[in-house]
Amino acid sequence: MSKFLMISCSLNPESRSRLLARAGFEVLRSTQEDCDYIDLADISLPMCDGAGAYSDSQVGELTEIVSQAEGILIATPIYNFDINAAAKNLIELTGSAWNDKVVGFFCSAGGGGSYMSIMSFANSLMLDFRCLIVPRFVYAVTDDFIDDEIKEKIQTRIKELVDTFVDLTLKVK
Repeated sequence: MSKFLMISCSLNPESRSRLLARAGFEVLRSTQEDCDYIDLADISLPMCDGAGAYSDSQVGELTEIVSQAEGILIATPIYNFDINAAAKNLIELTGSAWNDKVVGFFCSAGGGGSYMSIMSFANSLMLDFRCLIVPRFVYAVTDDFIDDEIKEKIQTRIKELVDTFVDLTLKVK
């Protein structure tokens, strides 16, 4: 069986991107594929300093988990037209463990103006680590949620993304 990984990158306890991650993970689990969920809010990662941070035991464990995955779904908030710092730090710390992965995205933002902001991150993964980026992604804004509930149109997109991601990963691997 393939190994799939969902990573929630928000550190905010009331995160909407975490809601997307949990919903996506439930759909992923329903596929009967082998999958894991990681929430960066539950891990105390050091900031990447280009030196000693790589020897941190949490970094080593996370690098191994990422390395073993065939496909990875990332849920991240969008701040200032970019992914959050925790997501970028994750990539910087785990580096080459991302080589040749299939990667998909769940994004949450305040408004629709940052719709294309995930592309610089996707480009980096493609160029630096030869990741195959799923061309479908979920981008949800404040109006796509009612309290802690995700509106149906976004739930439909979550299922479409997970289905495409699983299908693509299985075909590539």
